Amino acid sequence: MKDLTPDKASLDPIEIASRDEISALQLERLKWSLNHAYTNVPHYKQAFDAAGVHPDDLKTLSDLSKFPFTVKQDLRDNYPFGMFAVPREQVARIHASSGTTGQPTVVGYTRNDLDVWGTVVARSLRASGLRSGDLLHNAYGYGLFTGGLGIHLGADKLGLSTVPISGGMTPRQVRLIEDFKPDGITVTPSYALSILDEFNAQGLDPRDCSMKVGVFGAEPWTNAMRREIEDAFDMHAVDIYGLSEIMGPGVANECIETKDGLHIWEDHFYPEVINPETGALVSDGEQGELVFTSLTKEAFPIIRYRTRDLTRLLSGTARSMRRMEKITGRSDDMIILRGVNVFPTQIEECLMATAGLAPHFQIELTKPGRMDQLCVLAEAADASVQGELRDAAAKALSSRIKQIIGISVKVQVSDVGGVTRSEGKAARIIDKR
Repeated sequence: MKDLTPDKASLDPIEIASRDEISALQLERLKWSLNHAYTNVPHYKQAFDAAGVHPDDLKTLSDLSKFPFTVKQDLRDNYPFGMFAVPREQVARIHASSGTTGQPTVVGYTRNDLDVWGTVVARSLRASGLRSGDLLHNAYGYGLFTGGLGIHLGADKLGLSTVPISGGMTPRQVRLIEDFKPDGITVTPSYALSILDEFNAQGLDPRDCSMKVGVFGAEPWTNAMRREIEDAFDMHAVDIYGLSEIMGPGVANECIETKDGLHIWEDHFYPEVINPETGALVSDGEQGELVFTSLTKEAFPIIRYRTRDLTRLLSGTARSMRRMEKITGRSDDMIILRGVNVFPTQIEECLMATAGLAPHFQIELTKPGRMDQLCVLAEAADASVQGELRDAAAKALSSRIKQIIGISVKVQVSDVGGVTRSEGKAARIIDKR
Protein backbone atom coordinates (compact mmCIF):
# COMPACT_ATOMS: atom_id res chain seq x y z
CA MET A 1 0.00 0.00 0.00
CA LYS A 2 1.17 3.49 -0.85
CA ASP A 3 2.46 5.84 1.87
CA LEU A 4 -0.21 8.55 2.17
CA THR A 5 1.10 10.35 5.29
CA PRO A 6 0.07 14.02 5.08
CA ASP A 7 2.61 16.83 5.09
CA LYS A 8 2.61 18.47 8.54
CA ALA A 9 2.50 21.87 6.84
CA SER A 10 -0.95 21.00 5.47
CA LEU A 11 -2.48 20.47 8.93
CA ASP A 12 -4.62 23.03 10.73
CA PRO A 13 -2.42 24.61 13.46
CA ILE A 14 -4.84 23.47 16.19
CA GLU A 15 -4.25 19.82 15.22
CA ILE A 16 -0.67 20.00 16.52
CA ALA A 17 -1.13 22.71 19.18
CA SER A 18 -0.11 22.12 22.78
CA ARG A 19 -2.59 20.60 25.20
CA ASP A 20 -2.65 23.88 27.12
CA GLU A 21 -3.66 25.75 23.96
CA ILE A 22 -6.35 23.21 23.16
CA SER A 23 -7.76 23.28 26.71
CA ALA A 24 -7.84 27.09 26.79
CA LEU A 25 -9.78 27.18 23.51
CA GLN A 26 -12.17 24.49 24.76
CA LEU A 27 -12.93 26.39 27.97
CA GLU A 28 -13.65 29.60 26.06
CA ARG A 29 -15.92 27.84 23.59
CA LEU A 30 -17.61 25.70 26.24
CA LYS A 31 -18.66 28.79 28.19
CA TRP A 32 -20.20 30.18 25.02
CA SER A 33 -21.98 26.92 24.16
CA LEU A 34 -23.54 26.49 27.61
CA ASN A 35 -24.80 30.07 27.60
CA HIS A 36 -26.09 29.74 24.05
CA ALA A 37 -28.03 26.59 24.89
CA TYR A 38 -29.37 27.91 28.21
CA THR A 39 -30.51 31.22 26.72
CA ASN A 40 -32.11 29.91 23.53
CA VAL A 41 -33.36 26.35 24.14
CA PRO A 42 -36.16 25.97 26.73
CA HIS A 43 -35.21 22.33 27.36
CA TYR A 44 -31.73 23.30 28.51
CA LYS A 45 -32.96 26.13 30.73
CA GLN A 46 -35.37 23.75 32.43
CA ALA A 47 -32.78 20.98 32.75
CA PHE A 48 -30.05 23.27 34.10
CA ASP A 49 -32.44 24.95 36.54
CA ALA A 50 -33.71 21.57 37.76
CA ALA A 51 -30.12 20.45 38.37
CA GLY A 52 -29.31 23.70 40.19
CA VAL A 53 -26.58 24.78 37.77
CA HIS A 54 -26.03 27.85 35.62
CA PRO A 55 -23.60 28.39 32.72
CA ASP A 56 -21.71 30.86 34.92
CA ASP A 57 -20.84 27.94 37.23
CA LEU A 58 -18.38 26.66 34.62
CA LYS A 59 -14.97 27.91 35.74
CA THR A 60 -12.86 24.96 34.58
CA LEU A 61 -13.38 22.15 32.08
CA SER A 62 -13.96 19.72 34.95
CA ASP A 63 -17.01 21.77 36.01
CA LEU A 64 -18.89 20.38 33.02
CA SER A 65 -19.61 17.25 35.07
CA LYS A 66 -22.03 19.35 37.18
CA PHE A 67 -24.38 19.74 34.21
CA PRO A 68 -27.12 17.24 33.30
CA PHE A 69 -26.90 14.74 30.47
CA THR A 70 -28.91 14.94 27.27
CA VAL A 71 -30.39 11.70 25.91
CA LYS A 72 -32.13 10.74 22.69
CA GLN A 73 -35.55 10.85 24.35
CA ASP A 74 -35.03 14.57 25.03
CA LEU A 75 -34.70 15.11 21.28
CA ARG A 76 -37.78 13.02 20.58
CA ASP A 77 -39.79 14.88 23.22
CA ASN A 78 -38.94 18.18 21.48
CA TYR A 79 -39.73 16.98 17.95
CA PRO A 80 -39.38 18.55 15.46
CA PHE A 81 -37.64 21.89 16.13
CA GLY A 82 -37.80 22.33 19.91
CA MET A 83 -34.05 21.83 20.41
CA PHE A 84 -33.08 24.51 17.88
CA ALA A 85 -31.32 27.56 19.35
CA VAL A 86 -31.93 29.87 16.40
CA PRO A 87 -35.11 30.83 14.52
CA ARG A 88 -36.08 28.20 11.96
CA GLU A 89 -35.49 30.77 9.20
CA GLN A 90 -31.77 30.78 10.10
CA VAL A 91 -31.50 27.00 9.72
CA ALA A 92 -29.86 26.23 6.38
CA ARG A 93 -30.08 22.43 6.53
CA ILE A 94 -32.19 19.86 8.38
CA HIS A 95 -31.33 16.18 8.84
CA ALA A 96 -33.25 13.51 10.72
CA SER A 97 -33.09 9.89 11.78
CA SER A 98 -35.30 7.27 10.17
CA GLY A 99 -37.57 7.03 13.21
CA THR A 100 -37.76 3.24 12.90
CA THR A 101 -37.38 2.83 16.68
CA GLY A 102 -39.48 5.81 17.75
CA GLN A 103 -40.07 9.48 17.00
CA PRO A 104 -37.39 10.72 14.56
CA THR A 105 -34.61 12.89 15.98
CA VAL A 106 -34.21 16.11 14.03
CA VAL A 107 -31.02 18.20 13.82
CA GLY A 108 -30.35 21.55 12.17
CA TYR A 109 -27.41 23.57 10.89
CA THR A 110 -26.85 27.26 10.26
CA ARG A 111 -24.64 28.24 7.32
CA ASN A 112 -21.77 28.63 9.76
CA ASP A 113 -22.48 25.15 11.16
CA LEU A 114 -22.25 23.75 7.63
CA ASP A 115 -18.93 25.51 7.17
CA VAL A 116 -17.61 23.98 10.41
CA TRP A 117 -18.95 20.57 9.39
CA GLY A 118 -17.19 20.83 6.05
CA THR A 119 -13.98 21.83 7.85
CA VAL A 120 -13.90 18.84 10.22
CA VAL A 121 -14.82 16.39 7.45
CA ALA A 122 -12.11 17.85 5.20
CA ARG A 123 -9.67 17.44 8.10
CA SER A 124 -10.83 13.83 8.45
CA LEU A 125 -10.43 13.04 4.76
CA ARG A 126 -6.97 14.61 4.74
CA ALA A 127 -6.00 12.57 7.83
CA SER A 128 -7.19 9.51 5.86
CA GLY A 129 -4.65 10.21 3.13
CA LEU A 130 -6.75 12.04 0.53
CA ARG A 131 -5.48 15.20 -1.16
CA SER A 132 -6.90 18.08 -3.19
CA GLY A 133 -7.58 16.89 -6.72
CA ASP A 134 -8.17 13.24 -5.74
CA LEU A 135 -11.34 11.52 -6.96
CA LEU A 136 -13.69 10.27 -4.24
CA HIS A 137 -16.36 7.59 -4.71
CA ASN A 138 -18.92 8.54 -2.04
CA ALA A 139 -21.16 5.53 -1.38
CA TYR A 140 -22.70 6.81 1.86
CA GLY A 141 -26.44 7.37 1.61
CA TYR A 142 -27.65 10.83 0.61
CA GLY A 143 -30.84 12.36 1.99
CA LEU A 144 -31.90 12.83 5.62
CA PHE A 145 -29.06 10.52 6.73
CA THR A 146 -26.04 12.74 7.43
CA GLY A 147 -23.45 10.45 5.84
CA GLY A 148 -23.56 11.28 2.14
CA LEU A 149 -24.07 15.03 2.30
CA GLY A 150 -21.72 15.42 5.27
CA ILE A 151 -18.86 13.69 3.45
CA HIS A 152 -19.70 15.73 0.35
CA LEU A 153 -19.30 18.98 2.30
CA GLY A 154 -15.82 17.99 3.42
CA ALA A 155 -14.83 16.71 0.00
CA ASP A 156 -15.75 20.07 -1.50
CA LYS A 157 -13.81 21.89 1.23
CA LEU A 158 -10.71 19.72 0.65
CA GLY A 159 -10.90 20.17 -3.12
CA LEU A 160 -11.75 16.59 -4.07
CA SER A 161 -13.64 15.53 -7.18
CA THR A 162 -16.68 13.70 -5.82
CA VAL A 163 -18.78 10.95 -7.39
CA PRO A 164 -22.04 11.19 -5.36
CA ILE A 165 -23.23 7.66 -6.10
CA SER A 166 -24.86 7.05 -2.68
CA GLY A 167 -25.70 3.46 -1.68
CA GLY A 168 -27.30 0.64 -3.61
CA MET A 169 -27.11 -0.54 -7.23
CA THR A 170 -23.98 -2.51 -6.39
CA PRO A 171 -23.13 -3.62 -9.96
CA ARG A 172 -23.05 0.05 -10.99
CA GLN A 173 -20.81 0.85 -8.01
CA VAL A 174 -18.21 -1.57 -9.36
CA ARG A 175 -18.60 -0.36 -12.93
CA LEU A 176 -17.99 3.26 -11.94
CA ILE A 177 -15.01 2.32 -9.77
CA GLU A 178 -13.55 0.50 -12.77
CA ASP A 179 -14.38 3.29 -15.24
CA PHE A 180 -13.76 6.44 -13.17
CA LYS A 181 -10.76 5.09 -11.22
CA PRO A 182 -11.31 6.92 -7.90
CA ASP A 183 -8.47 7.39 -5.42
CA GLY A 184 -10.70 6.71 -2.42
CA ILE A 185 -14.09 5.46 -1.29
CA THR A 186 -16.32 6.48 1.63
CA VAL A 187 -18.77 3.74 2.63
CA THR A 188 -19.98 1.61 5.52
CA PRO A 189 -17.71 -1.41 6.11
CA SER A 190 -20.57 -3.86 5.68
CA TYR A 191 -21.48 -2.41 2.29
CA ALA A 192 -17.80 -2.48 1.28
CA LEU A 193 -18.04 -6.25 1.65
CA SER A 194 -21.01 -6.27 -0.72
CA ILE A 195 -18.98 -4.27 -3.24
CA LEU A 196 -16.16 -6.77 -2.78
CA ASP A 197 -18.57 -9.63 -3.53
CA GLU A 198 -19.64 -7.84 -6.71
CA PHE A 199 -16.03 -7.45 -7.87
CA ASN A 200 -15.64 -11.20 -7.52
CA ALA A 201 -18.99 -11.90 -9.20
CA GLN A 202 -17.88 -9.86 -12.22
CA GLY A 203 -14.57 -11.72 -12.38
CA LEU A 204 -12.58 -8.61 -11.47
CA ASP A 205 -9.60 -8.53 -9.11
CA PRO A 206 -10.31 -5.81 -6.50
CA ARG A 207 -6.57 -5.51 -5.84
CA ASP A 208 -6.17 -4.15 -9.36
CA CYS A 209 -8.61 -1.27 -8.77
CA SER A 210 -7.42 2.32 -8.43
CA MET A 211 -8.51 2.95 -4.83
CA LYS A 212 -5.73 3.84 -2.38
CA VAL A 213 -7.86 4.38 0.71
CA GLY A 214 -11.29 3.58 2.12
CA VAL A 215 -12.88 5.70 4.84
CA PHE A 216 -15.35 3.53 6.77
CA GLY A 217 -17.88 4.48 9.43
CA ALA A 218 -21.54 4.60 10.54
CA GLU A 219 -21.26 1.21 12.31
CA PRO A 220 -18.80 -0.56 14.63
CA TRP A 221 -16.16 -2.64 12.83
CA THR A 222 -13.15 -4.54 14.02
CA ASN A 223 -9.46 -4.55 13.21
CA ALA A 224 -10.02 -8.04 11.81
CA MET A 225 -12.44 -6.48 9.32
CA ARG A 226 -9.83 -3.81 8.55
CA ARG A 227 -7.28 -6.49 7.66
CA GLU A 228 -9.82 -8.29 5.46
CA ILE A 229 -10.66 -5.14 3.50
CA GLU A 230 -7.06 -3.92 3.21
CA ASP A 231 -5.90 -7.29 1.90
CA ALA A 232 -8.82 -7.70 -0.49
CA PHE A 233 -8.46 -4.24 -2.10
CA ASP A 234 -4.74 -3.59 -1.43
CA MET A 235 -5.69 -0.22 0.06
CA HIS A 236 -5.65 1.54 3.41
CA ALA A 237 -8.81 1.25 5.54
CA VAL A 238 -9.37 3.98 8.14
CA ASP A 239 -12.16 4.69 10.58
CA ILE A 240 -14.32 7.82 10.67
CA TYR A 241 -16.76 8.57 13.50
CA GLY A 242 -19.76 10.78 13.92
CA LEU A 243 -23.45 10.82 14.68
CA SER A 244 -26.13 13.24 13.61
CA GLU A 245 -26.86 14.49 17.12
CA ILE A 246 -23.27 15.75 17.45
CA MET A 247 -22.69 16.84 13.83
CA GLY A 248 -22.60 13.86 11.47
CA PRO A 249 -19.47 12.20 10.09
CA GLY A 250 -16.23 14.00 10.94
CA VAL A 251 -16.37 14.20 14.73
CA ALA A 252 -13.25 12.01 14.90
CA ASN A 253 -11.01 10.16 12.46
CA GLU A 254 -8.06 7.82 12.36
CA CYS A 255 -4.79 9.18 11.00
CA ILE A 256 -3.45 7.03 8.21
CA GLU A 257 0.12 7.14 9.51
CA THR A 258 -0.79 5.42 12.79
CA LYS A 259 -4.30 3.84 12.58
CA ASP A 260 -4.22 3.61 16.36
CA GLY A 261 -7.58 5.11 17.29
CA LEU A 262 -9.61 8.09 16.15
CA HIS A 263 -8.37 11.59 16.91
CA ILE A 264 -11.29 13.69 18.16
CA TRP A 265 -11.45 17.19 16.70
CA GLU A 266 -11.49 18.66 20.17
CA ASP A 267 -11.66 22.27 19.05
CA HIS A 268 -15.32 21.62 18.16
CA PHE A 269 -16.38 18.61 20.27
CA TYR A 270 -15.62 18.05 23.96
CA PRO A 271 -15.48 14.34 24.91
CA GLU A 272 -16.10 12.59 28.21
CA VAL A 273 -16.35 8.89 29.07
CA ILE A 274 -18.69 7.77 31.83
CA ASN A 275 -19.70 4.61 33.60
CA PRO A 276 -22.90 3.73 31.67
CA GLU A 277 -24.57 2.42 34.83
CA THR A 278 -23.78 5.25 37.27
CA GLY A 279 -23.09 8.21 34.97
CA ALA A 280 -19.86 8.95 36.83
CA LEU A 281 -16.79 10.04 34.89
CA VAL A 282 -14.10 7.39 34.39
CA SER A 283 -10.39 8.02 33.96
CA ASP A 284 -8.76 8.33 30.54
CA GLY A 285 -7.88 4.83 29.37
CA GLU A 286 -10.86 3.23 31.12
CA GLN A 287 -13.70 1.92 28.98
CA GLY A 288 -17.15 3.44 29.27
CA GLU A 289 -19.86 5.31 27.39
CA LEU A 290 -18.85 8.23 25.19
CA VAL A 291 -20.44 11.62 25.95
CA PHE A 292 -20.09 14.71 23.74
CA THR A 293 -20.70 18.43 24.18
CA SER A 294 -20.62 20.70 21.13
CA LEU A 295 -18.39 23.76 21.40
CA THR A 296 -19.32 25.77 18.29
CA LYS A 297 -22.73 24.63 17.02
CA GLU A 298 -25.25 27.45 16.55
CA ALA A 299 -28.50 25.85 15.37
CA PHE A 300 -28.38 22.69 17.47
CA PRO A 301 -26.08 22.92 20.50
CA ILE A 302 -25.82 19.64 22.34
CA ILE A 303 -24.76 19.39 25.99
CA ARG A 304 -23.37 16.17 27.48
CA TYR A 305 -25.10 13.90 24.96
CA ARG A 306 -24.98 10.21 25.85
CA THR A 307 -24.03 8.48 22.60
CA ARG A 308 -24.37 4.91 23.98
CA ASP A 309 -21.12 4.11 22.12
CA LEU A 310 -18.51 2.28 24.20
CA THR A 311 -14.86 3.29 23.96
CA ARG A 312 -11.83 4.66 25.85
CA LEU A 313 -10.16 8.08 25.72
CA LEU A 314 -6.43 7.98 24.98
CA SER A 315 -3.71 10.62 24.61
CA GLY A 316 -2.85 11.96 21.16
CA THR A 317 -0.21 10.44 18.88
CA ALA A 318 -0.20 11.66 15.27
CA ARG A 319 -2.11 14.75 16.46
CA SER A 320 -2.19 16.58 19.80
CA MET A 321 -5.89 15.98 20.23
CA ARG A 322 -7.01 12.98 22.24
CA ARG A 323 -7.96 9.72 20.60
CA MET A 324 -10.92 7.45 21.12
CA GLU A 325 -10.44 3.72 20.71
CA LYS A 326 -12.41 2.09 17.90
CA ILE A 327 -16.00 1.67 19.06
CA THR A 328 -16.39 -1.81 20.52
CA GLY A 329 -20.16 -1.67 20.52
CA ARG A 330 -23.13 0.25 21.85
CA SER A 331 -24.60 -0.16 25.29
CA ASP A 332 -28.03 -0.51 23.66
CA ASP A 333 -26.70 -3.16 21.20
CA MET A 334 -25.29 -5.28 24.00
CA ILE A 335 -26.83 -8.73 24.25
CA ILE A 336 -27.03 -10.24 27.71
CA LEU A 337 -27.12 -13.99 27.15
CA ARG A 338 -27.38 -16.12 30.27
CA GLY A 339 -25.58 -13.43 32.27
CA VAL A 340 -22.78 -12.80 29.74
CA ASN A 341 -22.44 -9.46 27.91
CA VAL A 342 -22.04 -10.02 24.17
CA PHE A 343 -21.41 -7.48 21.39
CA PRO A 344 -21.73 -8.11 17.64
CA THR A 345 -18.11 -7.02 17.18
CA GLN A 346 -16.98 -9.93 19.38
CA ILE A 347 -18.84 -12.35 17.11
CA GLU A 348 -17.24 -10.63 14.11
CA GLU A 349 -13.73 -11.10 15.54
CA CYS A 350 -14.38 -14.83 15.99
CA LEU A 351 -15.93 -15.18 12.54
CA MET A 352 -13.03 -13.45 10.80
CA ALA A 353 -10.60 -15.90 12.44
CA THR A 354 -12.51 -18.99 11.25
CA ALA A 355 -11.49 -20.65 7.98
CA GLY A 356 -14.16 -21.46 5.44
CA LEU A 357 -16.56 -18.67 6.38
CA ALA A 358 -17.30 -15.36 4.64
CA PRO A 359 -17.28 -12.13 6.70
CA HIS A 360 -21.07 -11.68 6.41
CA PHE A 361 -23.18 -12.59 9.44
CA GLN A 362 -26.29 -11.90 11.50
CA ILE A 363 -27.20 -12.81 15.06
CA GLU A 364 -30.61 -14.40 15.64
CA LEU A 365 -32.02 -14.37 19.17
CA THR A 366 -34.84 -16.74 20.14
CA LYS A 367 -36.41 -18.03 23.35
CA PRO A 368 -37.87 -21.48 22.63
CA GLY A 369 -38.17 -22.26 26.35
CA ARG A 370 -37.08 -20.53 29.52
CA MET A 371 -33.59 -19.69 28.21
CA ASP A 372 -32.51 -17.30 25.47
CA GLN A 373 -30.67 -18.87 22.54
CA LEU A 374 -28.26 -17.23 20.10
CA CYS A 375 -27.68 -18.49 16.59
CA VAL A 376 -24.98 -17.04 14.34
CA LEU A 377 -26.19 -16.97 10.74
CA ALA A 378 -23.03 -17.24 8.66
CA GLU A 379 -22.28 -18.29 5.09
CA ALA A 380 -19.68 -20.34 3.27
CA ALA A 381 -16.63 -18.51 1.95
CA ASP A 382 -17.10 -20.10 -1.48
CA ALA A 383 -18.97 -22.91 -3.24
CA SER A 384 -16.31 -25.47 -2.32
CA VAL A 385 -17.26 -25.29 1.37
CA GLN A 386 -19.85 -28.06 1.46
CA GLY A 387 -20.78 -31.06 3.59
CA GLU A 388 -18.13 -31.95 6.15
CA LEU A 389 -16.13 -28.79 5.45
CA ARG A 390 -19.18 -26.66 6.24
CA ASP A 391 -19.94 -28.63 9.38
CA ALA A 392 -16.32 -28.27 10.50
CA ALA A 393 -16.40 -24.49 9.95
CA ALA A 394 -19.61 -24.18 11.98
CA LYS A 395 -18.14 -26.27 14.79
CA ALA A 396 -14.90 -24.25 14.75
CA LEU A 397 -16.79 -20.95 15.04
CA SER A 398 -19.01 -22.25 17.82
CA SER A 399 -15.95 -23.52 19.73
CA ARG A 400 -14.07 -20.23 19.27
CA ILE A 401 -17.05 -18.22 20.57
CA LYS A 402 -17.32 -20.55 23.57
CA GLN A 403 -13.60 -20.22 24.31
CA ILE A 404 -13.25 -16.45 23.82
CA ILE A 405 -16.66 -15.04 24.82
CA GLY A 406 -17.80 -17.82 27.14
CA ILE A 407 -21.22 -18.63 25.70
CA SER A 408 -22.64 -21.63 23.87
CA VAL A 409 -24.24 -20.73 20.53
CA LYS A 410 -25.61 -22.41 17.47
CA VAL A 411 -24.02 -21.70 14.09
CA GLN A 412 -25.96 -22.02 10.84
CA VAL A 413 -23.85 -21.85 7.67
CA SER A 414 -25.71 -21.11 4.43
CA ASP A 415 -24.62 -21.05 0.81
CA VAL A 416 -22.71 -18.11 -0.60
CA GLY A 417 -25.06 -15.10 -0.55
CA GLY A 418 -27.32 -16.63 2.09
CA VAL A 419 -26.85 -13.82 4.62
CA THR A 420 -28.81 -10.64 3.90
CA ARG A 421 -26.56 -7.93 2.46
CA SER A 422 -26.54 -4.31 3.60
CA GLU A 423 -26.53 -1.24 1.37
CA GLY A 424 -25.96 1.05 4.35
CA LYS A 425 -25.74 0.28 8.05
CA ALA A 426 -25.66 -3.44 8.74
CA ALA A 427 -28.61 -4.99 10.59
CA ARG A 428 -26.66 -7.41 12.77
CA ILE A 429 -29.29 -8.52 15.31
CA ILE A 430 -32.58 -10.29 14.56
CA ASP A 431 -34.47 -10.51 17.85
CA LYS A 432 -37.29 -13.09 17.69
CA ARG A 433 -37.76 -13.43 21.46
